[in-house]
Amino acid sequence: MKLREQIAYGEMVVWEGKKDIRVSIFEAIFNPMLPFALLWLVFDLGFIRIFMSGFGDADMLGGGMMMGGIAGFFILHLMPVWIYLFGVITAGFKAKNTEYLITDKGIYIQSGIFTTVTEMKPFTDLSHVSVRQGMFDKMFGTGDVITVCSHVSMSQNSGHSHGMNIENIADYENVFRLVKEYQEAIYSDTMYPNDLRPEENHGYNTKYVR
Repeated sequence: MKLREQIAYGEMVVWEGKKDIRVSIFEAIFNPMLPFALLWLVFDLGFIRIFMSGFGDADMLGGGMMMGGIAGFFILHLMPVWIYLFGVITAGFKAKNTEYLITDKGIYIQSGIFTTVTEMKPFTDLSHVSVRQGMFDKMFGTGDVITVCSHVSMSQNSGHSHGMNIENIADYENVFRLVKEYQEAIYSDTMYPNDLRPEENHGYNTKYVR
């Protein structure tokens, strides 16, 4: 189901976009696990060469069975390398299937490769909005819009829980201003109720209309 078809009745779409696939792939390749995966691969390849060199004089049947067992062992032992490669391969598919949509009520994100998941975070839950640019974001002219929830998280000492992040988008500056405008208006109206909560807020001078 398309993301637009999942928004509530009466909501107005103000922005929609997708992840930049190039940035997602580069971030998956050059992640903190890369040096560890390379060292693990070099280490195992060295041992494979040592074992292979010892089978020159072995009989065909016995040598074949032993090589099969060693191959199985190293396939399992190279699991960190396979996990890293799986992350790189699936990064592009994840980015391709990730969609962002902002309405006048909140933020929608749809993602997934084999299973599609749609999440929605209303502006009433957000307390902070910021922009983040990584190394590859700067290379390709993209950025991330980071949101933080106002709810207290018991697992974090900061007292804030993460909201929903709109990552690797070219229009990050406009999206940041848009989310900030809606968040400030709605959050201020919630924290500072005026006029006994009328249909329009006349006390805090916000432009948001319920």
